[in-house]
Amino acid sequence: MWEERFATPDYLFGTAPAQFLLDHAHLLTPGATALAVADGEGRNSVFMAGKGMRVTALEYAPSAIEKARALARERGVDVDFREVDVMAHDWPDEFDLVAGIFIQFVGPDDRAALFDGMERSVKPGGLVLLHGYTPRQVDYGTGGPPYPENMYTEAMLARAFAGWEILENHAYERVIEEGTGHSGHSALIDFVARRPADG
Repeated sequence: MWEERFATPDYLFGTAPAQFLLDHAHLLTPGATALAVADGEGRNSVFMAGKGMRVTALEYAPSAIEKARALARERGVDVDFREVDVMAHDWPDEFDLVAGIFIQFVGPDDRAALFDGMERSVKPGGLVLLHGYTPRQVDYGTGGPPYPENMYTEAMLARAFAGWEILENHAYERVIEEGTGHSGHSALIDFVARRPADG
């Protein structure tokens, strides 16, 4: 499905980073390592690389990776793009920051495994950044899957990262224009948490 969606000349979600990353650019430390999960066409990994981070991007669809590499060349940055099924990935523990932006293609059962892998990929003292939709987004139909169970709530994210230092966990609404894939009034949530230094 994703290969078919991305196999077009246009960038489905545009080439600018998610507004979430722009809002949290102060967390993108030059020289730090970052992992972009299910990165799509590269808009977010390329932006992080442009901030001086050493970025690895995981993506399943070859057509998306091809466009991501083209975007990185255009912006003059290096990103380690890897063709990976994140649901079958061996998650290494090596990144200062792990970002999952609009990765709500997984339902509740698979989400626990995905979050567990992301948690294991964060160095002690490192950050996880999550950005996505709340269940109300299904009523708006301006992006994301039509499944409320795939969406995030503040309580669900707090439970998923229990024991971490939660720096931000905030649901809100905003108009976003991020390509044709995310366009219009949207029900969003931002989550930032730090892995314990001794965990």
